[in-house]
Amino acid sequence: MRAVPILLVVPGAGFAESCFAPARPFLPSDSQAARDYADIIRGDFEDYIQDIQSYFRCLDSERARAFEEAREVSEDYGRFLQLVGD
Repeated sequence: MRAVPILLVVPGAGFAESCFAPARPFLPSDSQAARDYADIIRGDFEDYIQDIQSYFRCLDSERARAFEEAREVSEDYGRFLQLVGD
């Protein structure tokens, strides 16, 4: 029996986070439909508000991660330039 290598991908430092914007809730233009489905529509809007806040937190986290990565890469590049004498 041959061993099969398995690649495990674990999110963490060094991995970009995927942030997905929530879909806008549907608002019917027909006032009767809005009244008929008011509970569902209200729930959709409340879900959207929670989801967009999570999305903003995700973007903030990804921005911080990207800045830290850029700082590290800049330091690496400085060390590289020292190694090659530039």
